Amino acid sequence: MDTDSAEAPKAPFRDQEGNRAALLIIDMVNCFDFPGAEAVQPKALRAGDAILELRDELEGRGWPTIYVNDNFGEWHSERSRLVEKALSHDNPVAEKIRPREEDFFIIKPQFSGFYATNLPVLLPKLGVTRLILTGIATDICVLFTAADAHMRDYRIWVPENAVAAQTDDHGKWALSIMEKSMSVQTASTDKLSLAGWLASLD
Repeated sequence: MDTDSAEAPKAPFRDQEGNRAALLIIDMVNCFDFPGAEAVQPKALRAGDAILELRDELEGRGWPTIYVNDNFGEWHSERSRLVEKALSHDNPVAEKIRPREEDFFIIKPQFSGFYATNLPVLLPKLGVTRLILTGIATDICVLFTAADAHMRDYRIWVPENAVAAQTDDHGKWALSIMEKSMSVQTASTDKLSLAGWLASLD
């Protein structure tokens, strides 16, 4: 073998340096067929407006959007099947928030986006140290994901108008826990801009 002419092996994709932010969209690819869904769905639809604005802003900076979605007990599921199933229902939320080809998509088996997923590996590869958590439900999957992100020293923003819970009391309770115990910023996007949040971290 001519070693001089042989193509050198490609180096592995190392962790990127930087303080990039990523948008996590949690469980919005959803059939809304669970108990209490009728209370959550209209709130999720309203939250979708703020989520899409954030997605556009991050895209403008070249920063990633990552869908973090439950498998809803379907252990053979993959991205296309979950999206197709959600869209097969009369579902304005899935229509509004459907993933794009360039978006990352992670399937989780439990509440936290970090539990038994490749999210802990993906984020350093993308140079992400700051997370914007959005989606449903504020007091379950968003809360558990925020707790795991906090333990990993991520700076976190959970805009209150970009998340939804079955009841307003449950949502406010969860946001209070995140703010007081995890140093999470919870201001809505109409009170705090992406640039303002980033500046507050410097």
